[in-house]
Amino acid sequence: MDPILHPPRQMEDVVSQSPAFNRQNVYLRPNPARVIVRPFRPATEPRDLSPVDKTRANHIVDRVLALSPEEATLELTEVLGNFQSRHRNLLTLLERRAEEMEDAFASHTVFTRAQRLLVGAYFLNEYSFEASALFNPSIIVDPDQSGAPEGGYRVVLSLRAVGEGHISSLTFRSGLIAADGSVSMAPASRLASLPRVESREAVEGGEAVEVGFDPAEELSERVIFPLTLSQSNGIEDARFVAFEDEGRRTNYATYTAYNGMAIRSELIETTDFVSFRMMPLRGSAARNKGMALFPRKIAGRYAMIARQDNENLYLIYSDDLYAWDGGTAIVKPRFPWEFVQIGNCGSPIELDEGWLLLTHGVGPVRKYSIGAVLLDKQDPSKVLARSSQPLIKPEPSEREGYVPNVVYTCGAMRHGSRIVLPYAVSDTFCHVSTIEIADLLSSLTP
Repeated sequence: MDPILHPPRQMEDVVSQSPAFNRQNVYLRPNPARVIVRPFRPATEPRDLSPVDKTRANHIVDRVLALSPEEATLELTEVLGNFQSRHRNLLTLLERRAEEMEDAFASHTVFTRAQRLLVGAYFLNEYSFEASALFNPSIIVDPDQSGAPEGGYRVVLSLRAVGEGHISSLTFRSGLIAADGSVSMAPASRLASLPRVESREAVEGGEAVEVGFDPAEELSERVIFPLTLSQSNGIEDARFVAFEDEGRRTNYATYTAYNGMAIRSELIETTDFVSFRMMPLRGSAARNKGMALFPRKIAGRYAMIARQDNENLYLIYSDDLYAWDGGTAIVKPRFPWEFVQIGNCGSPIELDEGWLLLTHGVGPVRKYSIGAVLLDKQDPSKVLARSSQPLIKPEPSEREGYVPNVVYTCGAMRHGSRIVLPYAVSDTFCHVSTIEIADLLSSLTP
């Protein structure tokens, strides 16, 4: 028998992850029934309206104004009957949208309330933000620990959602980690909403945007959809980390902003997951994707793991958190499962033994697997040990999806003696596994 045509059964056909991993009974799958209502106008968002676009918008207004009061009321009644139960405060959203569009309208008679609400409805549309995929999670301790289990934590899971047009947005789930390491996630709310833009500011490299949600909304209702030109085709792969500095905690996440042609790294920050500030990063290292911030300063400076050459992992430093240049290559592809490229899978996790950095490697037939690297605590440019074999690989029974043969994560967390690792499968849905830190470290080789 030809060993090339009939190779022996491979280990990956038996297991998909290290035996030390404990796979939790947690599945997070995309739900096309979850929708947001977002701005619609006869133009490609978020660019400004052209003269032709404004003409079309005014044609719509003219047609609404031409309706009799009875016809307008009947049409509005049908709109509310179809959509009011699917969104919080729909009447407020309709009025707000009519107000936002007013600058594009020609002079017109004062709208009646029914006309104003109806005009607002014509410039909104429902968008199924996770119709295609819900993936690439990161996990972080919830700033609000009320109701946390004894010996455990409330946690926040961030996720990348993909809907119509392959546009990515940022969404969240809440969960619990029990004292014994078991993980449970709260069901997603049926409703979903966009934040209110509180401010926009021109800064070097682009635009800083501050947004806020209604604190009464559940965490899973909150969706951050692209807001700037640099993000117009996607907010991708947020890597959240709880950053501690002089006793203050701020939750930061680097993410990839995609405008349909170019990518760059940007930063989002929040203390409460209600209000957020989004900022562009600048410098040569920010022109690529996959940056991950250390959870504290190293020798008085901010530090990141990045991959500005699409192949190797670099250690870079910054004095102000927003400018990132240069760097030193510290991890390069070494084993067959990572020959194409190696990247980080979230922010480094501080252990007594060093900085634990989860990585992804790309191997034959663009197969993505997850491994790990241990970096020196005092000098993270020194690699102490790394995975010679993947910790988690695509499982044959679950390899099909939006992008086949991929397992990927944007961030794990430590819980006592364990690492809690959420990860995506085939860029479609998510699992959660845990592993004892001692077992993980013993699997690494110098």
